[in-house]
Amino acid sequence: MNNRKTSTKVTPAELAGDVFIAATLTSSQKKEADKQLAEARKKNKKPMTEEVRMSLMLFHIRFRIEDYLENKEYDPKMSFGYFLKEYINLLNLKRKEFAEQISIDETLLSQLINMHRMPPDYLAIRLEIHSNNKIPANYWYKLVEREKEHHIRTDKGLRRRERKFVHNRLAVS
Repeated sequence: MNNRKTSTKVTPAELAGDVFIAATLTSSQKKEADKQLAEARKKNKKPMTEEVRMSLMLFHIRFRIEDYLENKEYDPKMSFGYFLKEYINLLNLKRKEFAEQISIDETLLSQLINMHRMPPDYLAIRLEIHSNNKIPANYWYKLVEREKEHHIRTDKGLRRRERKFVHNRLAVS
């Protein structure tokens, strides 16, 4: 609607097309509306094949990774291991089965999930191929880089240990 039209009288039909007016429902009407909504959602969910459901869940993980990577704040809970565990849970596989599917040792997989080890570069490629390119390798790689960046920025002990290897520091301020 433009400004001139709002200063004139508006018919109810025009208003209905432009504005949503909330209706107050009694508790019985609300229960009935909730029931109808649940039935409609159930109807829409039924024809979804397992393949479509899996694809949607893969995109869900992908978008969660994207959101986290776009956010500049580091969150230790949102690690490579966390998303790898989510991915395996989505597939409804045991860790041993998944490790076999991407040709890595089960102990390596466990170490990655529990953040005891950083993943090798080839793993990001294997995960991309395994997900049929739904979750790109660079997303997995960026998760690892985010963790490394945080570690380098915050590990004061590492800085103290490495200081002894630097001689003749620049005298600039």
